[in-house]
Amino acid sequence: MGQQQLLLIVVGILIVGISIIIGISMFTASAVEAKRDNITNELINLASLAQQHYRKPQTMGGGNRAFDNSHGGLTWTIPPSLVTTGNGWFSIENISTDQVVILATGNEVVTGNDSVKVQITVSPNDFQVTIIK
Repeated sequence: MGQQQLLLIVVGILIVGISIIIGISMFTASAVEAKRDNITNELINLASLAQQHYRKPQTMGGGNRAFDNSHGGLTWTIPPSLVTTGNGWFSIENISTDQVVILATGNEVVTGNDSVKVQITVSPNDFQVTIIK
């Protein structure tokens, strides 16, 4: 083979190798973003459940206008079937009369041992999502 043919083969192999590396990194980034979106959707669902509990009277098993038991109602907790899902783990970080903070840790590893983490702060009428990792 001539030198020109060998050079073309080497350049072709380099282009294919670089394309594979870029494809793998794009796939990983997409998987992490999809996991973050799924966790955010589940957190919004939990926020809705918490707000329902806040508005429900004590006689119906609700919070009686509180997330905790300060107004005589029940303290809101994450339903046991939603504490661990296919997307990650959910826990209450802080709960008070008019606010509850829920932290979600995904099972998709971003780098090393760091997992996807998203936090939601729920108040009686709205919520705020914060992406931690």
